[in-house]
Amino acid sequence: MFAEVTAELLNGFGLTVLLFAVTLVAAIPLGLFIAFCSMTRFTPLKLLTKAFVWVIRGTPLMLQIIVISFIPSYLFDVLNREIADFFGTTMANVNFIFVCIAFVINYAAYFSEIFRGGIESIPKGQNEAALVLGMTRPQTFFLVVLPQVVKRIIPPMSNEIITLVKDTSLAQILGVIEIILAAKNAVGLYVVIWPLFYAGAFYLVFNGILTLLFSFIEKKLNYYKV
Repeated sequence: MFAEVTAELLNGFGLTVLLFAVTLVAAIPLGLFIAFCSMTRFTPLKLLTKAFVWVIRGTPLMLQIIVISFIPSYLFDVLNREIADFFGTTMANVNFIFVCIAFVINYAAYFSEIFRGGIESIPKGQNEAALVLGMTRPQTFFLVVLPQVVKRIIPPMSNEIITLVKDTSLAQILGVIEIILAAKNAVGLYVVIWPLFYAGAFYLVFNGILTLLFSFIEKKLNYYKV
């Protein structure tokens, strides 16, 4: 029984890590794009972006997952089962894609506010000085502003990323068998409680590794004083 449960939990943990990785890789650049849109001088785009961020940050991620999963049926009158059949895949894969979309949108909104705060915290005089020295705006951003922004946003970004690890458990709303749902299934099947503690240990180890990684990054950036 121990081997079977461990295998099931490892499979669930694999989906947890995959969801985490997809969200992180897609949400960071999207969040930076949203941050630029929220700081633009084009007022309609700025207001639209701020409204989008307000809605995403003001509603539960669970609700967003459910809403996104119903978009095809409500807007295009296409059932999720039909989508799965059309692409020759399973409902589980389709649901996983919906979960990924919801996570990327949600965390991009949160990351955008972190990026915006970091960028706006840099004194404007540094931009002006760089331009006077003959640097272009892209050079100013990537060589002068961005290194300082990265240092300043590491703590809040690390908090959000660790929260992301724990939020992956919400994927079970659409039946995605991540590690928590795998543990719950094992509890119901084998009538034992330890799989839940086993799953908790996976989270502790995963978050422990991330904590050490971010601590290392912060120490490496200590040479750059701001």
